[in-house]
Amino acid sequence: MPPTATSYWPDARCARAFWGQHELPPYRQLLADTVGWADPAGGERWLDLGCGGGAISRAIWERTAGTVAGVVGVDCAAANAQAYDRLRATLSPAPGDRIRFACHDFSGGLGVFAAQEFDHAVSGLSISYAESFDAGAGAWTTAAYDHLLREVFRVLRPGGRFVFSVNVPEPSWGRVARFSLLAALRSDHPLRYLKRSWRMLRYGRWLKREARTGRFHYLPAERVTEKLGAAGFTRVEHCLSYCDQAYIFRAVRAA
Repeated sequence: MPPTATSYWPDARCARAFWGQHELPPYRQLLADTVGWADPAGGERWLDLGCGGGAISRAIWERTAGTVAGVVGVDCAAANAQAYDRLRATLSPAPGDRIRFACHDFSGGLGVFAAQEFDHAVSGLSISYAESFDAGAGAWTTAAYDHLLREVFRVLRPGGRFVFSVNVPEPSWGRVARFSLLAALRSDHPLRYLKRSWRMLRYGRWLKREARTGRFHYLPAERVTEKLGAAGFTRVEHCLSYCDQAYIFRAVRAA
C-alpha cells in the first residue's frame, strides 16, 4: 500500500457504522436475496467473508434453525468480535463455538484455513475491497482480488457454492439512501436511523473515490464472471439486488 493511502476498514468506528446497515430496506432485500441463493442446510460448514457485524452469519443460523455445523465470520476489523459475542448471546439454540469470528485481512489470502475446510462460502459487499499495490508500477492492481477468488476455491470442498454480492460500477449511494428514507420516517428512532445512514454514506464516498483509482474493484458482471472462471469456478450466474446497485453471484467449485 502506498504511504498516502488510508484504510478505514480496521477502524472500530468504521465497523460500527456498518452494523446498522441491516436496518436499511435495500440491504434487507440484498440479505434476503443472498441467503436465498446460498440456500444453507443443516450439517454444512460456512465461511462468511467480510462478515462485519454478522448479519449473514445470523441469517444462515436462523434459516437452518441452528442445525449448521458451523459458520466462521472473517473480517479485518477486530471490533466485529464484539458484534459476534452479542450475536451468539441472542441466537437460539445457543451456538457455542459453532459460530465464531476470526480477525483476518483477506487481501493477503486465506492461509489461516486449510484446503477444503468449508462446504460453502458467502460474502456481502466485501470481496471488492481486496487490495494490492504494485510498487514497481506505482499502481493498484486486481492481484489480491484474483488471489482471493483462488483462495475461496481452495478452501471449498468440490461442489461447494460461493455466493457473494459486489457493487456495480459507479454505484449510486444516493439511490440507496432515497429508498431508505421512508423507513427512517417510520422508525421508532428516526434520528439514530438517519445518523447511521449518514455515516455509511460518508464512508461510501471514500470507497467510490478509491474505486476510481483502481484500489477497489466495482467491476462489470462480465468481468467478474471471467475472473471466477479463471479461478476454477463453474456454473456462474448473477442477478441484481440492492436497488440495482449490487450484483449477487453464485458459482460452484469444480471437482
